[in-house]
Amino acid sequence: MGTMSSTCLAILVLFGLYSSAFAQLKMGFYSQSCPTAEKIVLDYVNEHVPHAPTLAATFIRMHFHDCFVRGCDGSVLLNRTSSNNPVEKEAPPNLTLQGFDFIDRVKALLEAECPQTVSCADVVAMVARDAVAITGGPSWKVPTGRRDGFVSNQAEALDQIPAPSDNFTELRTSFANKGLNVKDLVLLSGAHTIGITHCNEFSTRLYNFTGKGDQDPSLDSEYATNLKNKKCKTITDNTTLVEMDPGSFRTFDLSYFKNLVKRRGLFTSDAALITDSTSLSHVTELVNGNLSKFFKEFAKSMEKMGKVGVKVGTAGEIRKQCAIVNS
Repeated sequence: MGTMSSTCLAILVLFGLYSSAFAQLKMGFYSQSCPTAEKIVLDYVNEHVPHAPTLAATFIRMHFHDCFVRGCDGSVLLNRTSSNNPVEKEAPPNLTLQGFDFIDRVKALLEAECPQTVSCADVVAMVARDAVAITGGPSWKVPTGRRDGFVSNQAEALDQIPAPSDNFTELRTSFANKGLNVKDLVLLSGAHTIGITHCNEFSTRLYNFTGKGDQDPSLDSEYATNLKNKKCKTITDNTTLVEMDPGSFRTFDLSYFKNLVKRRGLFTSDAALITDSTSLSHVTELVNGNLSKFFKEFAKSMEKMGKVGVKVGTAGEIRKQCAIVNS
């Protein structure tokens, strides 16, 4: 009896360890259940993103915004239904998010090949990685096995997604709440080396920084004058597009960090990265380093972010359509 009990206990312990190990993200998660999954995603990205390279910035932002609210669970993809409250898509930080139709098309291809097998959360993670890589940026490991969440809440997105107007303390707190440190904050902010934004995201820095019709003194005056004369001619302009990394916004490079030390970070949250000694030391190290090191370090932080609050095992579900939960 005692021997049997010990054996049973050993089996239970082993099973527990196995279950725990199994219920984690892992490379090649779909190698048995949908062997062509990652190729389907990559092929679609390779076919369409080179014709619209700004999509790389779109998808890395979508992945970031998804992971910062309820973890990387595809909650940012959900549409409002008649029975629920406003969703993440409707929060101000997400009103300019694009690419949802692209994700839906990738998901439809996966559903045709392997019904209800590949999660929407994994699709976002893979598309972000592949879109950045195909446009000459870094690649990173994307272990899969995320499952999709059931809940999407506008208020949570507004509260938890870092804002362009955040100062360093607010940024550090937002990242720490997701298990990310100051180095991750600096590296992930480096994604601003690609992409565009609208004037209204930073125009108070140009026209009304303290509410007295003044300009942010931390912003390089020549850069500010150029923005006011050629781009954001009024504080109410919410349609004009501005490159986040002037001159190389299509290229994943170190110029974003070089602009920071010249006081030419576009957002308050960019400028904040040189107001803290620890953060500044990371920025300086990147500026003085080489591109391959940035790519390697950026990849590590992306892999870390992609694991924030994931649902695995039996949590969540595998949505049939990314915009709605299964009925």
